[in-house]
Amino acid sequence: PPASQNNEQGSTLRDLLTTTAGKLRLGSTDAGIAFAPVYSTGTASGKSGRTMPNILDDIIASVVENKIPPNRAPKINVKSEIKDEPKDDRKCIQDDCSKRYSDIQYSWICDKHVLWLRDHKNNNNWKLFKECWKQGRPVLVSGMHKKMNFGLWKAESISLDFGNQQADILNCKDSIISNTNVKEFWDGFEDVSKRQKVKNGETALLKLKDWPSGEDFKAMMPARYEDLLKSLPLPEYCSPEGKLNLASHLPGFFVRPDLGPRLCSAYGVAATKDHDIGTTNLHIEVSDVVNILVYVGIAKGNGVLSKSGVLKKFEEEDLDDLLRKRLKDSSELPGALWHIYAGKDADKIREFLQKIAKEQGLEVLPEHDPIRDQSWYVNKKLRQRLLEEYGVKTCTVIQFLGDAIILPAGALHQV
Repeated sequence: PPASQNNEQGSTLRDLLTTTAGKLRLGSTDAGIAFAPVYSTGTASGKSGRTMPNILDDIIASVVENKIPPNRAPKINVKSEIKDEPKDDRKCIQDDCSKRYSDIQYSWICDKHVLWLRDHKNNNNWKLFKECWKQGRPVLVSGMHKKMNFGLWKAESISLDFGNQQADILNCKDSIISNTNVKEFWDGFEDVSKRQKVKNGETALLKLKDWPSGEDFKAMMPARYEDLLKSLPLPEYCSPEGKLNLASHLPGFFVRPDLGPRLCSAYGVAATKDHDIGTTNLHIEVSDVVNILVYVGIAKGNGVLSKSGVLKKFEEEDLDDLLRKRLKDSSELPGALWHIYAGKDADKIREFLQKIAKEQGLEVLPEHDPIRDQSWYVNKKLRQRLLEEYGVKTCTVIQFLGDAIILPAGALHQV
């Protein structure tokens, strides 16, 4: 349309179709439809002439012709558009769920933002999960390790089978990556005395990043790959062949994101002096993610916090009452601390991190995105400022051995 009409066009495809169709007379083009198909003027032989119509134009024309009568101004019935949308009313959902899913063991945690499915064996879990997933909320499923061959996932077992492999190892504090023998990483996994030291004599906080991943995982660790697949929570959604796993039904010509699986292994911060760093900085995944904690190592050696000291560190977090109660359960083994944010808060968080960078005298380049670059671990002090200055609340989750955390695409998180 002419530039003068731009402000009259809607911002969505539906608006564009309806507003434009209302101004055009059907049958006014040589194709007999509101929009004439676009044809190319060149052919392989060099002669001019029309070739196959542009598919998108045909679709648009077809929609307009079939849906909007000629010479009638378009009207959008707002009520009919939104009547089937799920209400974003947490209390309504939870009250409804308590009546409809009384046979499922579950709780709401993190100010009722995260669904906790407590019985991984319940075949009806997916029905309640679906209600929560429609709201774009994270889900926690506990007990997955009970379905797995635990011996396959021990640090010593992986080191024994693959210690001679080379891989990229990340020093989490200064983001230096080195290619080294995997055995060095695993030798120090539970023995701090065997860990690398950095220049000032501190123990390095290392991470074996995404090793192995994808097809390499399946080829290198077939037994572990099969063990993982048979142990996935909510297989209707999470299994590669799940009937509700959208990616498994995409035609082959789609470029799919890396759906893994990938093994992510890291030392804990308990043996480091600086507890304000993480092993995974704040970032966003482009696809839905399920992360299962398959093993928790108990580190020993000088400088390592005792079990009670580790628990105390967890308890210093802004935790849900149910998570505090779970920490006191001796049968549960905590292993990872997650901070999760809704995708809708991404812009506020991005603005906040750029502001903090300027306060610290760091150069803020326009092409740099602090979330995309994964350059920040938001510590406790910054999380408090984020709440006070931007109204963004942190969802804090402790991942225990065997817990599966399922995150919708776009959710920000750090570990």
